[in-house]
Amino acid sequence: QRSEKCIPNLSAHCRRESDLMAALQTPSPFAGTARRFAPRLRYLLLPTTMSLSSSIVSSRSRDGDGEQPLLPHSSLEIAGARRGLLAGFDSLRRPYRAFPVFASNRHVETIFAAFTRSLPTVAFRRECLRTPDDGAVALDWVSGDDRALPGDAPVLILLPGLTGGSQDTYVRHMLLRARSKGWRVVVFNSRGCANSPVTTAKFYSASFTGDLRQVVDHVLTRYPQSNIYAAGWSLGANILVRYLGEETDKCSLSGAVSMCNPFNLVIADEDFHKGFNNIYDRALANSLRAIFKK
Repeated sequence: QRSEKCIPNLSAHCRRESDLMAALQTPSPFAGTARRFAPRLRYLLLPTTMSLSSSIVSSRSRDGDGEQPLLPHSSLEIAGARRGLLAGFDSLRRPYRAFPVFASNRHVETIFAAFTRSLPTVAFRRECLRTPDDGAVALDWVSGDDRALPGDAPVLILLPGLTGGSQDTYVRHMLLRARSKGWRVVVFNSRGCANSPVTTAKFYSASFTGDLRQVVDHVLTRYPQSNIYAAGWSLGANILVRYLGEETDKCSLSGAVSMCNPFNLVIADEDFHKGFNNIYDRALANSLRAIFKK
């Protein structure tokens, strides 16, 4: 979302030839992120980029001004080129088909999963990380991974939703799936979550990325030879995406996934007070109250 604001979709917004030429000559501020985020990005977008360049060269030739054709800068990233990206991932182009009955309605799916989804047994090794303001966050690593995995194994940081943590079923299932692929996984439990200690009056929120920044730097220091990735749900996804936007080309992550992100928090909050959603609102409020009691 941030990148689309900073680098408008060239095909949609650069109407004049001069705008296109200026855009092609300007190195993308997200070039470093593009190289780390998606090694296949240049391959996937090359046809789009070269097509754009060809149209410019053709236009120049018609003008007859004798100028040399201008090729795209090597770091060019075309934001919003969804067609080129989707072409490389068949699963993203398939239509969504809900699971019969149980996933036919969002409330049915949510309640069904809450009462029937299994809670896998995972042995964790907890590491408490002290923050500069004397706060504390808990990192739950899978016990034994230091011996079982190579030092350069990819690392996945999981950011649960509001009041969530390593005790949640959706977090553990994702952890086991990544672990089965040879990934090292750590759950980032925010202040007060998953029985982590509350040592300051300061809690965590969607606008606060300081703790995540420290966690990413800590993990990268511990495993300097590994690619570091992150995946977040709900509020965790919101914090993650905000962090990515703040870091821009300085981001140390090799990739990130945002799931069920309430991008517009005001609208999301208003929606919590409508109809059946009041049940979710009360459940989350009770979970927050339990943390604040600490």
